[in-house]
Amino acid sequence: MPMPADWPTTEAEALAVQQRLRGLVEPSGPGPAPDALIAGVDVAYDDDRDVVVAAAVLLSLSTLAVVEETTATGRISFPYVPGLLAFRELPTVLDALADLRHTPDLVVCDGYGLAHPRRLGLASHLGVLTGLRTLGVAKTPFTFVFDQPGPERGATAPLLDPETGEQVGAALRTREGTKPVFVSVGHRIGLAESVATTLNLTAGYRQPETTRRADSLCRRALAAAVS
Repeated sequence: MPMPADWPTTEAEALAVQQRLRGLVEPSGPGPAPDALIAGVDVAYDDDRDVVVAAAVLLSLSTLAVVEETTATGRISFPYVPGLLAFRELPTVLDALADLRHTPDLVVCDGYGLAHPRRLGLASHLGVLTGLRTLGVAKTPFTFVFDQPGPERGATAPLLDPETGEQVGAALRTREGTKPVFVSVGHRIGLAESVATTLNLTAGYRQPETTRRADSLCRRALAAAVS
């Protein structure tokens, strides 16, 4: 899907877009089938050279083997503003996804979905724009609070908005003895299904295999682009 022609260029425009799109998020739905194709997306920047590279890596959920991978390179389209990072990342992410030959059954974003001040993080924004099923897995809780989940793999605790008490995601222990990750619904999938899918993608590491591979690919592609 190409970037919309009226892509915001100011903070006020971006906030208005988030308010308009947040009501289009579908916060429930089934998890992927055992043989599904799961995409991971991530981006890398060189702000000094005004370059951003996005990577999309498609894995088989049953084997975690790479089926396909693509990259896209572009100019940074929006300034750095916490809570508005999707407007920096989505244009090149959309380009990378568009180059995949297979349509993903689910896209895993290195970031947030409903765990966002306006309930429209990168994963939810991407899902609404493309219609794809999406979820977010983040390394930090952003502005939200949680109690530590149990020490065992698969233990969870609610991720809460401290102002409203609303649950916006889950702190998930993907490996014993490591920090939790923070899972939130993106679009067209429920939270329990998002947590289960994240566990399926973290057989060997704290982060989902989709994120690990997309992160590595976009960093290599950025280094090649600016060398």
